[in-house]
Amino acid sequence: MGVIEIEGMHFYAYHGHFEAERLVGNEFSIDVVLETDCAAASVSDDLSDALNYQVVYDIIKKEMQVKSCLLEHVARRILHALSAEFPSIQKAKIKVSKLNPPMGGEIEKVSVTLSL
Repeated sequence: MGVIEIEGMHFYAYHGHFEAERLVGNEFSIDVVLETDCAAASVSDDLSDALNYQVVYDIIKKEMQVKSCLLEHVARRILHALSAEFPSIQKAKIKVSKLNPPMGGEIEKVSVTLSL
């Protein structure tokens, strides 16, 4: 078993409880941790034996383009899309962070972490 981590993916997206957030948008950061069998790829050095990081990024990017009210919903959609594309994933954890959330004060970010 191996662990693949893709950290600090940044997206501009339109998620939020307030209508203005879904119209104006905001900056988001995503970290994902995927536990999968890396044995074949570690021996073959062949991408076809590996969990393709580019495909992971593309799935996350696609899901980030779908407007949602809650970060929990965004995180769940991403986890399920990754699981559907890569049945070899044994465990997954995603952290979705909204940077500078409009909460009436100076807040760096608010984050939701879900696991599968």
